[in-house]
Amino acid sequence: MLTTEDFTRFPQQMWEKVLSKVKKAVVFMDDKCAEALHWSGGAAVLLEAGARNLKEFSSFEACGANEPKAVFVVSTLLKGTTVDIIKDIISLSHFQYCVVITTVAHSVHLLANNVTTEMEGNPVFEQFEEKLCEWMGNMNYTAEVMHVPVVFAPVSQQLILTPMFAHLFPLLSPDLESINAKRPEKKRFGSLVDIDMQSLPVELQLEIKSLASALNSVFEATGTREESFAVGPMSRIIAGELANHPQAKNRRKTAPNKASIIFVDRTMDLTGAVGHHGDNLVEKILTVLEPLPGHVTDVQVDMLELTSLQRTPHSQTTLAPGCLAQTRSPAAQSLWEAMLTNKHKEAVMEVRRQLVETASKEKLPIKMSMGRVTPEQLCSYMQLFRSNWGALESHCGVLQLGLATAQTLRHPGLPRWDACLAFERLLLQALGDSEFPAVLRQLLPLMKPRGGEDSTASGSRSREDECGADELILLLVYLYSLADEAQPADQDTEEEELDKVERELIGVLTLVITREPELSPLLQKLTGCANPEELTTERAHSAVEEMFDTLRGLSHTRDHLKQLRSVYTASDGVHQATYRPFLRQILEEVFHPDRLECPDIEHMSGGLTDLLKTGFSMFMKVSRPRPSDNPVLFLFLVGGVTPSELRLIKEIVAAHKPGTQVLVLSTRLLRPTDIPELLFTTQRLLPDIGI
Repeated sequence: MLTTEDFTRFPQQMWEKVLSKVKKAVVFMDDKCAEALHWSGGAAVLLEAGARNLKEFSSFEACGANEPKAVFVVSTLLKGTTVDIIKDIISLSHFQYCVVITTVAHSVHLLANNVTTEMEGNPVFEQFEEKLCEWMGNMNYTAEVMHVPVVFAPVSQQLILTPMFAHLFPLLSPDLESINAKRPEKKRFGSLVDIDMQSLPVELQLEIKSLASALNSVFEATGTREESFAVGPMSRIIAGELANHPQAKNRRKTAPNKASIIFVDRTMDLTGAVGHHGDNLVEKILTVLEPLPGHVTDVQVDMLELTSLQRTPHSQTTLAPGCLAQTRSPAAQSLWEAMLTNKHKEAVMEVRRQLVETASKEKLPIKMSMGRVTPEQLCSYMQLFRSNWGALESHCGVLQLGLATAQTLRHPGLPRWDACLAFERLLLQALGDSEFPAVLRQLLPLMKPRGGEDSTASGSRSREDECGADELILLLVYLYSLADEAQPADQDTEEEELDKVERELIGVLTLVITREPELSPLLQKLTGCANPEELTTERAHSAVEEMFDTLRGLSHTRDHLKQLRSVYTASDGVHQATYRPFLRQILEEVFHPDRLECPDIEHMSGGLTDLLKTGFSMFMKVSRPRPSDNPVLFLFLVGGVTPSELRLIKEIVAAHKPGTQVLVLSTRLLRPTDIPELLFTTQRLLPDIGI
């Protein structure tokens, strides 16, 4: 019987194809492939397979005369910059044998070269092999070019990410305007729901086709016939592309196993993605610790406490950071699963339990303590391992997760998490009692520019738990995503009042940003400036104005839905107003036996058969496929999933249909600040696919 384990093993099986080519080779790999490898064993598996070295995919890298073999692993089309980099590396080296592995299928390469007909063999790859031999300087040298879909990162037993598509995000109202601007007036789209694949820019079409091809390869390897369902405009396009994939049609005729896959646009529920109500340890770790360089998901864990080094301004560059991906230690993997899907308190208790158990196994002089877990207590346990190199090496995975927990719990930015949560709860209550401009006005007192060290002015902020620019932007996204839930008012009066409040907010937020002593990664991307010295008031004001243009459309992302239109339950006088996660509503519709077919969960892989069933249903009882019909269910969150949503999915499945195997696929594991970046700074219509 098909299980989710068959699918979580797939990434490793694909990497084995790469490993079969790396013996005695220097491997050049781009960041996205490196991140996928990171969650499938890391560089160690390459070196164990016989690779001589692993280098960055860069024109500034090369090999010596004693290194005749190279393997390139790239996540892009073999066009443009990618080709230039490969040529540069080969020209500076002395290779006699080159292997190029791309995650992009040959069929997508054909489309990128404007070839729309089916062709025998792999002509694009064969031509590239000839170029490789030319660059190596001898047509008798060996060159191989192949497609291997190493696009999946098995982050946990429940979650697989796709680092190659980390910036793929559902389209928003400004994107609709951009698409319409290039179309004749009579052919312009009325809403995002009307957009079809052919109307998208070529780059985005190729990215979606590449994702559909990667998903098809998973189902092909596991002999699975999928029933696709979609919620949201971008999900409809992706699901439709998978349904129409040329190889998928043949596979579905003979595949012995069955599974359902529901694609869901992240924009259906932005409230849950930027909110601080998750009560999840990993969400906080991802938020406060620095990202691992070149990675979207993992973070840097300071390892200094496991050494005898003194903390100096240069100690961070002396010692390589730890991380969350501990794929080679069963104990660490077990702890990671608990941290990812348990509540915050339970996860922290589990970290302490594992550290105590590990120290006891190694007979280290541990002092037991009960009650509340503190970062000092966790650090005292971990420092016991400093003097025992064997124990340190054996349990390094658990220790890295322990350090990540301790460093998060004592991080000076963590109090702002609780401050945001408190204010979000106030805003939820206010939405049911007031008109939207009045609720929005409540943000103004929070917008305090940072004061100097000697500042005592009441209009400036100095405490660590007060909201900074990043938190204010998150609160704006949170509020605008719920704007339709506010009390209705006279439309003309409300628009006038809203315009007035927005102008005030734009002015004050501009001041807050320009007074920041350092620009956070989000502010750097939002303003296009690396440091405060570059940032002018005009530039900040322009960036904030553009941000508000996008914010205004966020409350309309569910307008096309018939049933699941709200993520808000108003107060009834007895119970407080609450946020109702969109995923909870979808899963309740899927698993509740008495629910009728939900019109918002659209079946996408029926084709002609589905149309015939619809026709027959006029005069006889014919049931359409439902997501709960099959033993395995995939949830594909287009635009990212939060750790707290993983716990929610696990709990709902356990409560409603315990035997069902559910696997979550997503483009990225979200921290709250990822959403403003994806909303306001990402080129959604022009992804970087190497053209």
